[in-house]
Order: sequence, then structure tokens, then C-alpha cells
Amino acid sequence: MRIADVLRLLVLAAIWGGSFMLMRVLAPALGPTATAGLRLALGGAALLAYFRVIGFDAHWRRDWRHHLLVGAINSALPFWLYGFAALHLPAGYSAILNSSAPLFGALCAALWLGERLDRRRLIGIALGAAGVALVARTGASVADDPLLPLAVLACLAAASCYALAGVYIRRHAAGVPAMAFAGCSQMLGGALLLPLVPLAPPPGPITAGVAGNLLALALLCSAVAYLLYFRLLADLGPTRALTVTFLIPVFGMLWGALFLGEAITPAMLAGCALVIGGTTRVLRRS
Repeated sequence: MRIADVLRLLVLAAIWGGSFMLMRVLAPALGPTATAGLRLALGGAALLAYFRVIGFDAHWRRDWRHHLLVGAINSALPFWLYGFAALHLPAGYSAILNSSAPLFGALCAALWLGERLDRRRLIGIALGAAGVALVARTGASVADDPLLPLAVLACLAAASCYALAGVYIRRHAAGVPAMAFAGCSQMLGGALLLPLVPLAPPPGPITAGVAGNLLALALLCSAVAYLLYFRLLADLGPTRALTVTFLIPVFGMLWGALFLGEAITPAMLAGCALVIGGTTRVLRRS
């Protein structure tokens, strides 16, 4: 792996890890619905504008049904769930739970794609489940909130949404370009959520700081991050590009500690190690 690829991988992990910190800040100010809806609409619009500049044809009219469904499952619902979780759960914990997505992916692929769960993958899923249980158990010690168990479940549900979307794409929409999904599904995911914002309006005023954080979440963590990811896919292939999954919780914990004063406990690190270790076994090829 070239130094430039390693740097891009680290930058991408730092950006996506930072998204949990930004959601932790924005969700109390805007609410989960507006946070997710505006992030998707702005990020999707930026990507579609970029497609127009480079002359990329996303064929959204032909594939709009796929984009709408993936936008709901892979963008609107999980981003709303993470926004809800951000109201109750420290950013580092959400980032760790997010890294369980490949574990759910292995289960969904076994159920709907007929992929075999061999001993290695079963051990990986068990390790990941133990890590999730440890994170959920120790989370109560740093966030005295009666809704914390629901926040943990919301993170796990969001991670499972990514897995379901991945299975759907592999089974029904394998011919749709991944970059097209990034732009069109985000735009349509935002279109699904924005009409709901009046039902759950932002609880406070939208200050310049809130607007700046929102732009960072939408443009940096959604638009720019996806472009970096597709560059890594092209240069490294999907297996190596997925190593970003292991780095996101590290940066999620780091940014939460540096900018939000969140604690990083030994139990939290142990849970993170178990989840990442389990994910490594699931993703590793035989």
C-alpha cells in the first residue's frame, strides 16, 4: 500500500470518525430529523453538482427505485437513528457500535444470499457481540440516562440497516454504479426526511456555529468522504478499502475526548478491541 493510500485511508477514517462528534453536537440543537435530513440533502446536492462538473451520468431516472430504497435503508433511517443515539450516547460509543456493521453484513448475507457462515466468521460474530455487550454495559457508567439502552439499540439498528442495504444492492442492483448510489440515494434520503422536520422542529435557534457544524457534517463527512472512499476502492479494491472500518472508532473516541471532553475507559477500549477483532475475522478472506 502506497503512502498516499495510507494517508487517504487515515483522512477518511478521521472524517467519518468526526461525524459522530458532529452529530453529538448537532442533534441537541437541531433534533435527529433535521440533522439527518439536512445532512443528506446538502451532501447529496454537493455530490450531484460534482457529477455534473465531471460529466458523470448517474442514470437516476432509470434507477430511481433503487436509489429511493437504498436512500431510505442506507441513509435516511440509519442517520436518523444515529441522530437519536447522539442525544443520549457519547460519540465514541456510537462510533464503536457503528463498526459492528460488517458483523450484521455477514449474518444478512448468510440469510439472504446463501453465504456460508464458517467457523472463522462465527467466532468473529461472537467476539463482536461480546464487544457490543461490553460497550452497552459500560456506557451506563459514563451516561446516566434512562434512554441509553434505546440509544445503543438505535446504533445497532443503524448498523444493521447498512448490512441490509448492502445485501439488497448485491442481489437486486449490482449494475448500478456505487458513486451514483452515493449521490442519488443521499439526495432522496434527504427528500424523505425533510418533510418530517415540521413535525419535529429544531428545539433551538440555528446559530452560526450550528450552521458551520452542519456544513461540515454534510459537505465533509458525506460528500468529500464518499469521494475519498471511491478513490480508495479504485486504487486498493474493496477488501483493503474496508480497513477504514477498523479506524473509524479510534478517531470517534479521539475526537470525542479532545473536543467534547468524553472519557475513554479501559472497558470502552476492550469493547472496541473485541468489535474490531470480530470484524477482522468476518472480513478476512479464507
